[in-house]
Amino acid sequence: MEIHRIVEGALEANCYIIYRKDGKGGGKDGGAAYVIDPGYDTKRTLAFVREHGLSVKAILLTHTHHDHSGKAEALAEAFGCEICGGREELDYYKGRVDVLFDGGEILDLDGEEIKVLPTPGHSAGGVCYDSAKSRVAFTGDTIFNVDLGYTHFPGGSAERMRTSLREVVNKWDNGVTIYPGHGDAATMKTVREINTEFLEALQD
Repeated sequence: MEIHRIVEGALEANCYIIYRKDGKGGGKDGGAAYVIDPGYDTKRTLAFVREHGLSVKAILLTHTHHDHSGKAEALAEAFGCEICGGREELDYYKGRVDVLFDGGEILDLDGEEIKVLPTPGHSAGGVCYDSAKSRVAFTGDTIFNVDLGYTHFPGGSAERMRTSLREVVNKWDNGVTIYPGHGDAATMKTVREINTEFLEALQD
């Protein structure tokens, strides 16, 4: 899996383009792609996809807060693809979501499986996207390298966040790299060393 990050907007939210190269592009990659959490930008996303000859299969939302979903509809129209997100998000979101995840779904990225993992807490229907093959997880605002997402927004829950951290995040071994919704990527080894909020949540 190839991962391209675009840092967007005043809140410096991370949008990720994940893709596989097909080796046939004559200088272009030409493989399938997903776009994760496009909040503010269309131009750079469109330019990257076109430059690399990618075919976007869907827009994947970790959650529907505006800094992660604001440009989803525009890009879905441009790429002719669907927008996907957690089912419970629709209790608090009036925008477009075409495919609703309950958790456990397997997405296909040119033969690489991406698993949808429910991680409510920051929002009601938050999810993470996990690739066991590449040993990466896209965590939205559930967990960052040094802290956790807030739980005071509508639909948020500190109790559900603790459950998500214990039952999902803490099961990733130290070699898994998280790609969060804000800030830099980090291995779970680093997270377990420096993320005191995560460690405290496990002890409560």
